[in-house]
Amino acid sequence: MKIINARLRGKQPLFTLLIENGLFSQIEAQQGVLTDDLATYDAKGNLCCAPFVEPHIHLDAALTAGEPNWNMSGTLFEGIERWAERKPLLTRQDVEQRVLKTIELLVANGVQYIRTHVDVTDPELVALKAIVDIKQRIKDKIHLQIVAFPQEGIWSYPNGRQLMERALEEGADVIGGIPHFEFTREYGVESMRWVIELAQKTGKLVDVHCDEIDDGAARFLEVLATAALEANLGPRVTASHTTAMHSYNNAYCSKLFRLLKMSKINFVSCPTESIHLQGRFDTYPKRRGITRVKELREAGLNVCFAQDSIQDPWYTLGNGKLLRVLDSGIHSCHMMGYSELQNCLDLITDNGAKTLQVEHEYGIELGKPANLIVLQGGNDVEVLQQQGEVLLSIRHGNVLLERKPAEVVSITQFVDS
Repeated sequence: MKIINARLRGKQPLFTLLIENGLFSQIEAQQGVLTDDLATYDAKGNLCCAPFVEPHIHLDAALTAGEPNWNMSGTLFEGIERWAERKPLLTRQDVEQRVLKTIELLVANGVQYIRTHVDVTDPELVALKAIVDIKQRIKDKIHLQIVAFPQEGIWSYPNGRQLMERALEEGADVIGGIPHFEFTREYGVESMRWVIELAQKTGKLVDVHCDEIDDGAARFLEVLATAALEANLGPRVTASHTTAMHSYNNAYCSKLFRLLKMSKINFVSCPTESIHLQGRFDTYPKRRGITRVKELREAGLNVCFAQDSIQDPWYTLGNGKLLRVLDSGIHSCHMMGYSELQNCLDLITDNGAKTLQVEHEYGIELGKPANLIVLQGGNDVEVLQQQGEVLLSIRHGNVLLERKPAEVVSITQFVDS
């Protein structure tokens, strides 16, 4: 396969990319625009970049909004209640149908790497078993990581620890947690220590729903980061949400950031969902309720954006378009400076790959697997401005999707006529 007239991130000239045996075998700068009838694909100056990474989504709950009841308050906690009503209705067929439909939606929008949190506070582990099976069936097309997520707590749910361990035996790749939802602070602290100890014992990654609340007194992030630091697991550990950081005072954050930098843990922010769920108990002024993305990045910490939900009890919208999430996130986090826009795609590409620990196979580099997407626009800024469709998605040298840009009739045609 040969791709010509491609832009690459951070580079000026046009490039030709040659793919052989599923790997990038040649990446060469061009001397101007090429015409080549033998080329497989003409990128026409559009951006070729590594695929989008969705580092935090709940596939097991996707497409269940309103079943059996709607989340009328819009709060995180009512969402958990509505999901508790839906969970007993899960069947393998139900889960498979919704998950595959949602993955197709993500793939159609340039995603090739997915980390999904799957609720394991279910004695039968119905959803987990179904998604483990799906992972094997789609492994040649999509990299799927599964987090054993204890939605109703580890210490606070009957046999929570045993269910987590069973989930890992069934095929989960990542250990989850939710310390701010445990019954007591002591339970939350114990659960974080236990999660890190389990990761040491099993060699699994860790991704915790951490301090997803507007309560400035919720400070389990410092517990998770300290445990990760002491176990020397930082790069393998992720703190998702951390929305309480929006409510921390700056003096405490100054102390906290010293620990976070030492720990080297990763962060996932879900801006569209956080700005919807958080601040619900405020009158005015209302908090955005999004973690300090800008400050974390400036401190050199790895942060990525995620969708979180697609039409589920927590979030009625969602369409798999990470460019939409990126656009919302940089607005909400005051990250619209031109220098920030120039590498904004990092938040839905490279940073997510680092979080998922797949950097060894990720990126447009010689010898690496030929995984890429083509986006409308020649660089990060233009792609964000245009919010266009993904034109091409290639996985291991095989085309997953190809579409033509929409053609718009010029207004001058109407004027001239």
